Amino acid sequence: MSTIDGTFKRLIIVAYRLPFSIKKTKEGVSLFQNSGGLVSAVMSMAERMGQSSTDDAPKIHWIGHCDNSLKTVHESAFENEHFIAHPVFVDDDIHQAFYEGFCNDMIWPLFHYFPTFASFQEKDFDAYQQVNNRFLEELTSIIEPGDLVWIHDFQLMLLPEMLRKAIPSASIGYFFHIPFPTYEIIKLLPRTWRQALIGGILGADVIGFHTADYVQHFMQNVSEVLALPIIERYVVLEDRSVFVGDFPISIDFTKFDEGSQVDAVVTTRQTNKELLRSEKIIFSVDRLDYAKGITYRLQGFERFLTQNPEWHDRVTFVMTVVPSRDKIGHYQEIKREIEEAVGRINGLFGSIGWRPIVYSYVSLTFTELMALYTGCDVALITPIRDGMNLVCKEFIASRHDNQGVLILSELAGAAQELPDALIINPTDTQEVADAIKDALRMPLPEQQQRMKTMRQHLQNHNVFRWSHSFLSAFTQDDAEQPDLATNLPVQAFVDSYQKAQQRLLLIDFDGTLSPIVDDPSKAQLSSSIRPILNHLAENSDLVIISGRNRAFLERTFQGLPVTLVAEHGAFIRDTDENWQKLDLSEDDWIEPIRSVMDEYTDLYPESFIEQKETAIAWHYRLAKSDDIESKAVELSERLRSIPTSTKLTVIQGNKVVEVKAAQYSKGTIAEKLYAQTAYDFIVSIGDDTTDEDMFRQLPNWAYTLKVGAGQSFARYRLARQRDVERLLELLDEVAVNI
Repeated sequence: MSTIDGTFKRLIIVAYRLPFSIKKTKEGVSLFQNSGGLVSAVMSMAERMGQSSTDDAPKIHWIGHCDNSLKTVHESAFENEHFIAHPVFVDDDIHQAFYEGFCNDMIWPLFHYFPTFASFQEKDFDAYQQVNNRFLEELTSIIEPGDLVWIHDFQLMLLPEMLRKAIPSASIGYFFHIPFPTYEIIKLLPRTWRQALIGGILGADVIGFHTADYVQHFMQNVSEVLALPIIERYVVLEDRSVFVGDFPISIDFTKFDEGSQVDAVVTTRQTNKELLRSEKIIFSVDRLDYAKGITYRLQGFERFLTQNPEWHDRVTFVMTVVPSRDKIGHYQEIKREIEEAVGRINGLFGSIGWRPIVYSYVSLTFTELMALYTGCDVALITPIRDGMNLVCKEFIASRHDNQGVLILSELAGAAQELPDALIINPTDTQEVADAIKDALRMPLPEQQQRMKTMRQHLQNHNVFRWSHSFLSAFTQDDAEQPDLATNLPVQAFVDSYQKAQQRLLLIDFDGTLSPIVDDPSKAQLSSSIRPILNHLAENSDLVIISGRNRAFLERTFQGLPVTLVAEHGAFIRDTDENWQKLDLSEDDWIEPIRSVMDEYTDLYPESFIEQKETAIAWHYRLAKSDDIESKAVELSERLRSIPTSTKLTVIQGNKVVEVKAAQYSKGTIAEKLYAQTAYDFIVSIGDDTTDEDMFRQLPNWAYTLKVGAGQSFARYRLARQRDVERLLELLDEVAVNI
């Protein structure tokens, strides 16, 4: 049997909609292809696979929602030459809350930057979870070893993680078709929702977005919402890494290029021109939606007509709006505004023989669409926010004559691919008006040059390249993932260590040499890392620089020839020598600090206070309250406001708030240590806020490494604590030859 790209046995697509509608007629059951970017793209991909593969090529399995009225239809009706469809039936009330509620009244407006339109209803999120679980049930009933599951879009953000938990070995891809917003937008979601949605997507092996901007936004949210480490294009989890990339969806270029020349299109195009009798034609087509910027577009056209009376009676704007959700309040209002604007503009500028805007609220056939694409002089595509926008790509592909001008919103994902369009801000009506004027006056040679460049790009970046690039990411993912998750140039690092004459290694303990544990007293070195540290200490100055107290460090590193630094630089002890106290400040500040911390310990019995010799810390790792992080911030602010004779530093670290004298820090002790010797190799590794002092104070050529997620002054990053041990193993392998 043939395989997909020689890697996977079958392709299972999971999307909210099936690739076709199933309708009962007098003759029986009929299939009708649905519209939409995903369906069009995958249908084209399926047709190409059918043309290029053998007769035994597997059909694409497609899981999608289906109306409950079709429950009695035999399963054979859900299959055609390309697809085997698997319908998901959902109770009407659950579906209403899922689709109209959470998907269309919450995610859609929020992710398109219309937060005031978003409705945050808990019952809708409950329905969203239930429907994602229904898709999981259908998926797990058909999946087989060797299958690739490709999940699509915002309706199924929870499904990748659900499938990962059900079948840990599954190969899962996820593609997001709408804009992915910044953290400031995602932060509007309730905390549990945003954690569930971001975590749900991360169940996939490969995650795709249309643009590099959306990738960046997603990565920012991963860092802020889940505090997971990111190494270049990977989100690093404890047991695996997730590849995140931009894969701009496209169209079947040949379909539109050849379709523009068929007889029916030529005839319809000629008929349109005879009816319009206009020197120039502007065309736009959009689904009815507030994100499409239709009213701003009309305002821009009105401004153009006001400022350029010489174009009256010479240009006609053919504007088609495809019906969508027009029973919903917001959409009814948009439709009313559009129709009022069209009426006003036609009334102000029109004449007996000329109507400035020809407006229709109707779906177009492929022939009608192609006739308008190829018959217009300007395509006016100005969404306020759009994940990609395939209309502009269809327009370009249809222009076999290399003529016509595309005016495109900078807020459409496609704008990043098509710089030869006239790129405008859709809310700047003057810019829209100016672009219309420039487009109408553009010389033919310039039109041809711009159009040829854009057509060449789309010919090379068509739908087949989109799907191939995404599917190929699975094999690249396996090949590229190293056993050490870091952006450090590892070989250069090891070579520098090996060649150096004087080496200084500054290494934190908790979260660096040892995993973070709920009970700090139970943290310990692994049996495998002790001999590594012993070897490294033989040819390097190895310093364990920690916030721990002296007794703990003595006990933990007993027998190892290392220098110990306790309580963030307050104490230091060289090998086989006595401790030296560096913090000589008074300790009269401790009691007032402790009394405030006691209040929070009373509020959260799972938390506790650790009293050190020169510092005091409130640990809250075991506290499970939803507001615990905000309380930690509150405590930190209160502690900073307490008047004391000694200057203090309040450190908000990993599930701990610590107060110590400001005189010494990991940074001051690191600076003191490297100043004593002419080191030609320095590495500093740490995971917490206190280690940032160390990173800042070291020379800029030092190898500073932050372990885990979060902003850092470190030059490089290690994703997980276990990567620290692996990196030290690499140094140990060459240390024996030094």
